[in-house]
Amino acid sequence: MDLRKLKTLIDLVAESDIAELEVTEGEGKVRIVKTSAVPQNQVVMMQPQHMQQAAPMAAAPVAAASAPAAPVVPEGNIVKSPMVGTFYRSSAPGSAPFVDIGKNVNAGDTLCIIEAMKLLNEIESDFSGTIKQILVENGQPVEYGQPLFIVG
Repeated sequence: MDLRKLKTLIDLVAESDIAELEVTEGEGKVRIVKTSAVPQNQVVMMQPQHMQQAAPMAAAPVAAASAPAAPVVPEGNIVKSPMVGTFYRSSAPGSAPFVDIGKNVNAGDTLCIIEAMKLLNEIESDFSGTIKQILVENGQPVEYGQPLFIVG
């Protein structure tokens, strides 16, 4: 197999989500397996040898102090994203947001817009109440079922 072809295949495997590729060409057979325990975009920092022995003792009190308390359950109704897309709080850049924290809304009021595949979809409230929290930043991508607002 040509070295350029092999390099192209290695690059394709590295850039994709596949973990293994096997190609048979004539009598030649190539198998490329991606086995990386550490994601490629992650930076791993190692301590020098002389500091590694002292580090576990110093880290133990910090770990105990930073242990999270019981998770806080928000009070109110949660408005979730009905689709994958990009979250926008207003209809146009620079215009006022549809809702702010503390604003009263009725069922059917527009809360935000989610852009999906170049279509702008208005997301309406299923609940009447007051906006207690906005859980997503403007322009941030959202997933299906991701909490967007808490209405109380």
